Amino acid sequence: MAKEVREYKDTWESEIKGLIESKFSGKATVSKTETRRVYVKADRSISFDLCKFLRDDLDFEHCATVIGVDMVDYMQVVYHIDNYTKYKGVVVEVEVDIPNDDLHIESVACLWGGANWHERETWELFGIVFDNHPRLERLLTPENYEFFPFRKSYKLREVQ
Repeated sequence: MAKEVREYKDTWESEIKGLIESKFSGKATVSKTETRRVYVKADRSISFDLCKFLRDDLDFEHCATVIGVDMVDYMQVVYHIDNYTKYKGVVVEVEVDIPNDDLHIESVACLWGGANWHERETWELFGIVFDNHPRLERLLTPENYEFFPFRKSYKLREVQ
């Protein structure tokens, strides 16, 4: 069955906002919208369910990025999720705060295969653990690294 392809309408952002906030009342908030962009702040407890909702119910086909952000007092995972058909060209940015004393979040690699590599890189550089990830192992740094080089707490060694 072919998916409906529509031309962009400036009401889509408010439509997406309403659907997210009604489905995840109190757990996900749309902080703002811009042309073809919806910004969501979500609780970690529903982050996987929100991503599944975006994929299954709103037809967001592509997870473009999964990135870590060190906010010093906590970490953050940010997802950029694209839609090419139903909401042609709209991107939903989902921010999820992760406490420094429990750096775990559910993997979305089972929803979007491309998220696999992004999650591995985020784990490797920030130490954020993606639970149920199919192969959480290093991509860029040596196996013997015992630190996470993109954390603000990481200090480079002095040049000798």
